[in-house]
Amino acid sequence: MILEVAILDVIPHLKLSFEKDFEKASGIISSMKGYRGHQLQRCLEVSNRYILLVNWEELEDHTVGFRQSEEYLEWKALLHKYYDPFPKVEHYEMVFSEKK
Repeated sequence: MILEVAILDVIPHLKLSFEKDFEKASGIISSMKGYRGHQLQRCLEVSNRYILLVNWEELEDHTVGFRQSEEYLEWKALLHKYYDPFPKVEHYEMVFSEKK
């Protein structure tokens, strides 16, 4: 399992529109091969900052399967206009986990 992490700085006066469009875009990403779930969380300290966490089965499910798809063009059209600056996206793999 791979975790995609993106810090999203949204243009402040567009936060509500972003959240509505993100809800629409969620249907796009959740339909992709290798998708395992996602979360969007709002930062408490910086009100226009969000973190996007997406679980993928394999790295290529995101970097190739999603990013090179027609569906990605829809995702991009819905969301990319909100970011300033454009987010850096990184991928992580599990090293250690503990649940209570």
